[in-house]
Amino acid sequence: MLSLTMTQVALTLISGFIVSFSLALIGGGGSLLAIPLLLYFVGLAYDPRYTIDYISHIAIGTTAMAVGLNAYINAFIHWRRGNVRLKEGATFTLLGATGSYLGARVGLAVHGASLIFMLGLAMIAMAFYVLRGSEPDEEKDFSISRTRHSWLRLFLSSTAVGFASGFFGIGGGFLVVPTLLFSTRMDILRAIGTSLIAVGTFGLITAATYLVHAGLVDPLLSTLYLLGGLAGGWIGSKVASSMPRRTLRRIFAVVMIAVALYLIYINYSSVLP
Repeated sequence: MLSLTMTQVALTLISGFIVSFSLALIGGGGSLLAIPLLLYFVGLAYDPRYTIDYISHIAIGTTAMAVGLNAYINAFIHWRRGNVRLKEGATFTLLGATGSYLGARVGLAVHGASLIFMLGLAMIAMAFYVLRGSEPDEEKDFSISRTRHSWLRLFLSSTAVGFASGFFGIGGGFLVVPTLLFSTRMDILRAIGTSLIAVGTFGLITAATYLVHAGLVDPLLSTLYLLGGLAGGWIGSKVASSMPRRTLRRIFAVVMIAVALYLIYINYSSVLP
């Protein structure tokens, strides 16, 4: 367990609030924000007692657990507001769980700068897909709207999203929400609420893998993130439920592009000559 100052404890609680607010509001950004917040806002990356490689893996495993638990809490809050489709969420999660475990095992051993760079490019493409999309006049029942082709598409996309979630140590909300929009007829708010089931599961699978195979999870940090996230999740879901769907799409896409550009910026030197 890492040793924290009182200032770092307070900053970790604030980080948890920010992460959970993002998860509840737009269904993504939690882990992408959680890792840099823990490293640079809380300041673990500047602690001379730990190597950057060790502390980075601690950040991935720890925030995966915290984000996973926060996502489940936010999913319950969204479900209470009628924003969760359990059938779609459970199906997507079950299909992607194996991919999440495999991705986490690979991520423990492989340096992923070039893949993160490509993830940033993919996120930009997804953001434009979300921006161009339109809300359906009515949602179709999941069991009726599935065809053999769409089931195959859902299987492949959920497995790929699960693998990416485990490999990069992220909840995967930025990937899950566009995939749900692409694979089902649900609107953006229900895609956000439903995605949290998968985000929570993928995060906990990643955290469990890091804990069991390498012991790289700090329970105190995860608990502080979770406590700080209780208020953030409640406020974020309340704002999301009262916001126009088109506005939610725009916020989701803009945040996705901003994070993607950041990932590309910090990793381009490892990819381009």
